[in-house]
Amino acid sequence: MTTEKPWTGRFTAPTNQFVEAFTASVDFDQRLYHYDIMGSIAHARMLAKVGVLTEAEQDQIIAGLGSIEQEIEAGTFDWSVALEDVHMNIEARLTAKIGNVGKKLHTGRSRNDQVATDIRLYLRDEIDLIRAELKRLIEGLVDLAGRETDTIMPGFTHLQSAQPISFAHHMLAWVEMLMRDRERLADCRKRVNTMPLGAAALAGTSYPIDRTYTAALLGFDNIAENSLDAVSDRDFAIEFTADAALLMMHLSRFGEELVLWSSAQFDFIDLGDAFCTGSSIMPQKKNPDVPELVRGKTGRVYGHLTSLLTLMKSQALAYNKDNQEDKEPLFDTIDTLKGSLRVYADMMPQVQVKRSNMYHAAKQGFTTATDLADYLVCKGLPFRDAHEVVGQAVRHCIEHETELDALSLKTLQGFSEIITDDVYSVLTLEGSVAARNHIGGTAPVQVRKAIARLKVRLAE
Repeated sequence: MTTEKPWTGRFTAPTNQFVEAFTASVDFDQRLYHYDIMGSIAHARMLAKVGVLTEAEQDQIIAGLGSIEQEIEAGTFDWSVALEDVHMNIEARLTAKIGNVGKKLHTGRSRNDQVATDIRLYLRDEIDLIRAELKRLIEGLVDLAGRETDTIMPGFTHLQSAQPISFAHHMLAWVEMLMRDRERLADCRKRVNTMPLGAAALAGTSYPIDRTYTAALLGFDNIAENSLDAVSDRDFAIEFTADAALLMMHLSRFGEELVLWSSAQFDFIDLGDAFCTGSSIMPQKKNPDVPELVRGKTGRVYGHLTSLLTLMKSQALAYNKDNQEDKEPLFDTIDTLKGSLRVYADMMPQVQVKRSNMYHAAKQGFTTATDLADYLVCKGLPFRDAHEVVGQAVRHCIEHETELDALSLKTLQGFSEIITDDVYSVLTLEGSVAARNHIGGTAPVQVRKAIARLKVRLAE
């Protein structure tokens, strides 16, 4: 296969070897080979349809490209840095295989619209894979919630015990975040699925191309309306990376809670051994490496978002070589996100919930204090006065190292004479959780309804 560059006609000296290596992208953009071949086959079919290629030439090109794809997948394809990128490597190999007919494939297009098309085709498929993995994680969390609807744990604000909640309700809070992420990715996909092919270098082409036909062959919903924008737009990559950053932020928040909950101080859950590691010096250790690492990997995705935004911020229209730098941050974002989702989707169904430890923790920190205030309000006391009364009762408990539900009726009536013996039903954890019986509340009956609604949403 020749390594002669296709643009050397106006040059009188060869490219400096270091510059050749410095400007090449084939080491990382070769992952686009399937989409480059896919786009080239569609382009060849379109050129034959409009009469630029004969049917025989079209068939030769398509057969040659199919053979090249087999070579790549078999690991026998010889990638050349001298040919700069995935596009020129494939084109050069095609010409070597089928002769001068291979040189006709690039008629009516440029590497500018070719690479933009490849990236969109690639990202479209990756979004579908990511959304599928995201759904798998969501389904695992919904199943876990279904098993733990009646499990009570402390709910926190400021990482201080606040009110008792259902553990399942907490899991469904994570699910709501992930459902938004899934919707964002679906919306992003709509803008990814726009075809730039046909824009050529920047101004379109004088050949009688049929972009509608090419778009239909490639499954694009829309065709880029402006040739300048088509070749220089990377908004879709930035939007995807922004969505990925949000999703990684959510996974990082989950990770923080999993790390805390699996610690000896909380002891709320046990992560499966397959997702933890030990210590080289401390034999008792079981480290939650998976959530810690996901928490750490979030930063690299944030960095990729900043990198892509910075890459585009000063570019004049249309295409510039800067845009070669879009691929590595985009590729790594995809790899990081897919890996993080996969390991969480595998890990969460195996989480062991320590119900008694959660229940005991929920009894500490006066988590039913708000319920006592609500009780007093229902008896006719203004809320601010009820708040003051309960605050005095809590101070008494702190001074005497006891809990609200352990106070005698006589002691409670010392804070407010309207308290009667029915107060104890609202001071139980079960009573507190069950009282939040409305859409979005933590009452088990509402959590079960929320799970049913989520299953319908996922099925749709």
